Amino acid sequence: MSGLSTVTLARDEEHNIVACLRSVEWADERLVVLDSRTTDRTADLAREAGARVVERTFTDFADQHQAALSLARYDWVLSLDADERVTPELAEEVREVIQWESPVGWWVPRHNIIWGREIRHAGWYPDYQLRLMRRDRARYDPMRPVHELVILDGEAGHLRNALVHYNYRTVGEFLRKQDHYAALHARALRATGVRPRWRSLLGQPAREFWRRFVTLEGYRDGGHGLLLSILVAYYQGVAYWRLRRRED
Repeated sequence: MSGLSTVTLARDEEHNIVACLRSVEWADERLVVLDSRTTDRTADLAREAGARVVERTFTDFADQHQAALSLARYDWVLSLDADERVTPELAEEVREVIQWESPVGWWVPRHNIIWGREIRHAGWYPDYQLRLMRRDRARYDPMRPVHELVILDGEAGHLRNALVHYNYRTVGEFLRKQDHYAALHARALRATGVRPRWRSLLGQPAREFWRRFVTLEGYRDGGHGLLLSILVAYYQGVAYWRLRRRED
């Protein structure tokens, strides 16, 4: 069916879901795929905001996104996180490009707001995400259960206007999510046959810190950039440590 569905995966997002859905009121459909483990009022608030809510048991992010694609009613899908907002400029650009025959998918840049500050370096900008896609020409790679990867049957383009991502409000929230991602990353590494050596436990975090802080100029974001680079590198090491423990 010609038109646009927005899809939002959500678990315990009552503090975010209404603002997210309001930013896409112009879409033909707003679909929320609710993690069945949700304990707050996310579902009620989403329905009150006019969204269609489908509850589904969570397995991993790739599987949940793939299910969301199949549930969407319209030809084009814009995938959003609950803590993201579509600006009027981005909305106008999306409405324009979905009228074109090609590309069949679009990378969308993001402005990441972390601990109350927009982060412009250390890999956090432009932070392109393949979020706008033709439903019949896209699928999610099952080998990437976290930091999901979209595989397109056709060409992809890059949008000019950015999503606003209210990413991590506190350091504690960042630590909790990174710990969860590290567990999923370890599982993905194991599924692809990676067998870490002991030196990887230090080498991988050291390389990640250098990449974030030096190569990607995290130093230009001051203390925020330094702490982010350290923490991302640390959780890279946590993933390899968990993988190593499974191998012993």
